[in-house]
Amino acid sequence: MGDEKVIEARFHESIDDIAVTAWDALRPDDNPFLSHAFLAGLERTGCIRPEWGWQAHHLGLYRKGVLIAAAPLYLKGNSHGEFVFDWSWASAWEQAGGEYYPKLLNAVPYSPVTGPRLLVGNDPALRELLVEAMQQQAQRLQLSSVHANFLVEEDLAAFGADWMARNDVQFHWHNHGYADFDAFLAALNHKKRKNIRHERKHVAQRGLRIAMAGGAELGMREWRRVHALYASTFDAKGNHAALTEAFFQYLRKEFGNIVQLALAWHDEEIVAMALMLRSATTLYGRYWGASVDVPDLHFELCYYQGIEYAIAQGLQRFEPGAQGEHKLARGFLPVRTHSRHYLVHEGFRSAVRRALAHECQSMDAYAEELLDHSPYATRP
Repeated sequence: MGDEKVIEARFHESIDDIAVTAWDALRPDDNPFLSHAFLAGLERTGCIRPEWGWQAHHLGLYRKGVLIAAAPLYLKGNSHGEFVFDWSWASAWEQAGGEYYPKLLNAVPYSPVTGPRLLVGNDPALRELLVEAMQQQAQRLQLSSVHANFLVEEDLAAFGADWMARNDVQFHWHNHGYADFDAFLAALNHKKRKNIRHERKHVAQRGLRIAMAGGAELGMREWRRVHALYASTFDAKGNHAALTEAFFQYLRKEFGNIVQLALAWHDEEIVAMALMLRSATTLYGRYWGASVDVPDLHFELCYYQGIEYAIAQGLQRFEPGAQGEHKLARGFLPVRTHSRHYLVHEGFRSAVRRALAHECQSMDAYAEELLDHSPYATRP
């Protein structure tokens, strides 16, 4: 009888070591970024590799050999692709003679999307066991820290007093039962409504064909073009495009119309794109790229096409990605995001905790200030 209660923690160097059905059965919703298929796709197509600072180290809890809880987990050799910035912590620890990397990260790579990070099926008590297993693994491997990024509210309580809280702000659009885009515009104040109409008119006058398309509607050649536009955006800024063309083709084959693309065509060529994924309730904006310089085209593809799609599909939210105060004027309101951080060294942890107290006060003030500049005629 006692053996039936024994829970074993195992760490996996590939998510393909875990059965698809076992992993997905633990998900509380259809957030696509937490699906086995999405995480496996990143690994299979060369987006997760040690030389880029990523090594899969997924956590599973097992009872009698059966997976009962899991967490997407990575050994990180740097802090790229996380969107919760701890560069100053790494610098301080290394200046003090420590080694900050590798660290453990409980998150979805390259995706600043809030979602479940502690997958427990119908047994919420297992969340704390997952967190405990991550802490113990950090001690066992003599790592500096463990980090959990973009957490849902349900996961927060599982992280104990030794974990430090950080908050940030993103801008999300919420559907208040709008019948169409004009109904959404009617909810805005006059100045913002006029500005959006002006931006959309600018784009319409350029002779481009603008349309939303499901991922399954595009062929291999068109997806190759979409990836080239994505990569060119990073190249132009001197950054590294971490997602491979093979991953984009994987999205085409495995995700179909879960992927939605806002496209601008000139004749028969795609000249700009915004790639999004969707769940039953939410549209997630992810990547943008363009080969033409058209004023306001970014706003049209990344925001307005997505809002129109969300209204037409009856989705509740549109989350267009990280950062960007310019989103506020276009109907996206500030929401708080949550991360938790465990630093193994108690003295270092205390010093960072003091700094975070000041950061939290500043973030609270910033969020309140943003709400004072709501674009809506009355607060929704």
